[in-house]
Amino acid sequence: MNKEAAILGIDTSNYTTSLALITLEDELLVDKRKLLPVKEGLLGLRQSEAVFNHIKELPLLAKAISKENSRFEIVAISSATKPRPLPDSYMPVFIAAESFGYTMSNLFHVPFYKFSHQEGHIQAGLWSLSLKLKRPFFALHISGGTTELLKVIPKEVGYKIDILGSSSDISAGQFIDRIGVKLKLPFPAGAHMEALINKEIVDHVNIPVSVKNNSISFSGPETYIQRKLKENIKDDLIAYSVFQCVGKSLYQLIKNASTQDTCRDILLVGGVASNKIIREYLSEKLNQEAFKTYFALPNYCSDNAVGIASLGVECFKHKVDGN
Repeated sequence: MNKEAAILGIDTSNYTTSLALITLEDELLVDKRKLLPVKEGLLGLRQSEAVFNHIKELPLLAKAISKENSRFEIVAISSATKPRPLPDSYMPVFIAAESFGYTMSNLFHVPFYKFSHQEGHIQAGLWSLSLKLKRPFFALHISGGTTELLKVIPKEVGYKIDILGSSSDISAGQFIDRIGVKLKLPFPAGAHMEALINKEIVDHVNIPVSVKNNSISFSGPETYIQRKLKENIKDDLIAYSVFQCVGKSLYQLIKNASTQDTCRDILLVGGVASNKIIREYLSEKLNQEAFKTYFALPNYCSDNAVGIASLGVECFKHKVDGN
């Protein structure tokens, strides 16, 4: 029986171990992810703990893939090896994906492609929408570790990415998680906070927004709402107010940056981009500013290896030399 050629993508982010298999036609065969455990009350993992957990989980996910599908033949491997596509970008967690991928590529004598975690998010977002943008576009990458507005220029394979704006302190995801943990919710807290809002809320705490030019600060809004927690405001109102503040801040950042550029297509990716309240706020406001907004499907907003595998498909089809 002839086996179907597939690319294996690997991503080992701060909190998720991910493997994905995609055919050369960009069809997803397998998507396996494991959220790393964080003890109750903590706001994350040390890098050493995360690396240790990735090393434990990668063989288990690989075993699950091999059991689930015997139709494929891995013809190339691609890994997320750093946070951003910059020469000095580094984070220890990605050593696990690079080591695992490079080792297997040598054993199987197949090409090995290296990408950044951020490129994987952008590619996963576009892939989830069956979208190919050939002209430059904005991308808003909002997650537990990143809040960045990017200008993305598509290349034959991959993208050229420039940072137009960002957070000057904590990310949108950290802001949400810090308040969520204060509300005694599990980490990461975003989805649990959103689940608190099971009815329409017509009022909210007006958290001051701190955006100057192309820079957001979330530490000020966090301090403000931390004080408000002492006033016995209902948890669902706190959650809604935090999401509103994030939406307003991101909108202002985009509006400020857009005065310097003619792009009107914007892709939203990263775990925070899956939040329904933030999506609805940004969609309404950006449409009023004549933006065409593209929200990655929620399952492909959070950390995954699908985008990394899809980028590997592009490299393989264009016969890019692997490492």
